[in-house]
Amino acid sequence: MGKFSYPKAQRNESVLDDYHGMKVGDPYRWLEDPDSEETRAFVDAQNEISKPFIESCPVRDKLLKRITEVWDYPKYGCPMHRGDHYYYFHNTGLQNQSVMYVQDAIDAEPRVFFDPNKLSVDGTVSLQGHAFSENGAYWAYGLSDSGSDWVTIKFQKAPSGEEMSDVLRHVKFSSMAWTHDHKGLFYNRYPEQEGKADGTETTTNLHQKVYYHRLGTNQSEDVLVAEAPDHPKWMIGAEVTDCGQYLLLTPREGCDPVNRLYYVDLQNLKDGINGLLPYVKVVDNFEAEYEYVANEGTVFTFKTNKNAPRYKLINIDFTRPEPENWSTLIDEDESAVLEWVSCVNQTKLVVCYLRDVKSELFVHDLATGQREAQLPLDVGSIVGFSGKRKDKEIFYHFMSFLTPGTIYHLDMQQGTYEPKVFREIRVTGFDAHKFETEQKFFTSTDGKQIPMFLVHKKGLVLDGSHPVILYGYGGFSISITPSFSPSRTVFLQHLGGVYVVANIRGGNEYGETWHKDGSLDKKQNCFNDFQSAAEFLIANKYTTAKKITINGGSNGGLLVGACLNQRPDLFGAGVLQVGVLDMLRFHKFTIGHAWITDYGSSDDPQQFQWLIKSKKLLISTVLCTRLLVSHGQIDTQKAARSSSLDSSSLVGENIQQ
Repeated sequence: MGKFSYPKAQRNESVLDDYHGMKVGDPYRWLEDPDSEETRAFVDAQNEISKPFIESCPVRDKLLKRITEVWDYPKYGCPMHRGDHYYYFHNTGLQNQSVMYVQDAIDAEPRVFFDPNKLSVDGTVSLQGHAFSENGAYWAYGLSDSGSDWVTIKFQKAPSGEEMSDVLRHVKFSSMAWTHDHKGLFYNRYPEQEGKADGTETTTNLHQKVYYHRLGTNQSEDVLVAEAPDHPKWMIGAEVTDCGQYLLLTPREGCDPVNRLYYVDLQNLKDGINGLLPYVKVVDNFEAEYEYVANEGTVFTFKTNKNAPRYKLINIDFTRPEPENWSTLIDEDESAVLEWVSCVNQTKLVVCYLRDVKSELFVHDLATGQREAQLPLDVGSIVGFSGKRKDKEIFYHFMSFLTPGTIYHLDMQQGTYEPKVFREIRVTGFDAHKFETEQKFFTSTDGKQIPMFLVHKKGLVLDGSHPVILYGYGGFSISITPSFSPSRTVFLQHLGGVYVVANIRGGNEYGETWHKDGSLDKKQNCFNDFQSAAEFLIANKYTTAKKITINGGSNGGLLVGACLNQRPDLFGAGVLQVGVLDMLRFHKFTIGHAWITDYGSSDDPQQFQWLIKSKKLLISTVLCTRLLVSHGQIDTQKAARSSSLDSSSLVGENIQQ
């Protein structure tokens, strides 16, 4: 087997940063500019090596043919009842983007309402968020080009699909909240910045503000209603309550599940929505998260992790908002995380829990919190839900590792809660009955029990011969729950593989304590958990080290990079996708400052001490394991800093193919 001969890349040894008295070199700083000739040449040279190697795979064409076949199956989303019509997303199989359809009734003939595939030749313009007005007469939708975080908001009349002239730009990470008079909506935008703003820039995003846009007017006439000039990193969520009377403002400063809580009484504004709105502060600290569920007059129900790391429901009366007056509606579960809650049919709550990384669905009473029913589910995840407070029916989408999707319908007015199968999604040529999913618990280095899912053919012989893909994330309070992937079925069916998801610390699989145990100075727990997962697979003869490929993206890319360097003896290969790899400078680009809550910041002397260790373990003089690194051209926040770390490991080395 031959070797790769990597091209030389210049090292600028003069680039030194002083971190609290320690000089740290950054010889590949020039790679932070994604548009420079040098960076483009570096990327092209890397691709000139990797592309021919990948294309030389002897079974590549067969794999591509089979993957294309299994991807070609119809995909559906849950129907949404808006106004007098139903809407749903549908992909016939290989469309780049799903199409939105409208029906006059749930059993009526569907017609196309919005097709994003018509917006670009290559299908890279995608829908990123949407919201119907309360009466269903208007539809606001966000468009992203080539995966950019920047979004352009446009408007259509519903259900006709007639395009309106309103266009909102400079939008990123935005709310879309209509006032109940249907005259306009609240949204977020950033100040107009110098230079380009097409998603390939790396400048920091600061000073997000909340505006109100009136239909039929130019964006230049939009009203600034909320800002935080003394807190440039704040991102301010905006939501109009079900009754339409209140605007809830929920500032956040990072990715931790914490927010402040303010409100505006929209019905008692002396001058209407014509300037900065007078808001009342209910919670003015970043100690917990408050997520709106419903309200009866001034009594509001929130999902919160205040003194409840696995979350609970509380009631706050805005006329008596002091914490000593709050009451618990549904207490924290001792062994499950309360993931989300939706108020439907006026007085009922649909409550989704995650117990040992498996979804459970219940119906509770809004007034008392009493549990009335559990809706039957197999082992898997709820990945879609449709139902608002005024709706008398709900739809929910179930998925597992072996089930592409079953959409259920439940009439909430029935005397008993008996969901019916509304639509079952199938993949041609894949027989799920030939495979099985196991959940195992393994012991990490500190004795903690960590769950993992293993998916493979039935009757698997434990002889250490099977190729394994081991996936992990472990960060930002994100739970990695069972999901279906057509490509994964090819690995299982035709390559005899075992697909493994390790639910390591840092996520939300067991609540906020689980998240914190994999954040900041405890980030090493994530790496230890992932390495312990590999050791479990080897010890129990599912595979051997050289047959394990580890995979992760973004925060999971950091996981892959760290584990490959700490324990190269445990893995045969790694696939690192858009990884966060420069732990000293990630916060200086686009929205990277929001990640400080999970990683820390090199600007802080104490946090610098653990971040410099991460930087060192990500730089290897000799790469002992096969590694595939991918970046998105538009994902510049991670790509710019990943590239410079890649060069530290790869430039000038002759590495075995």
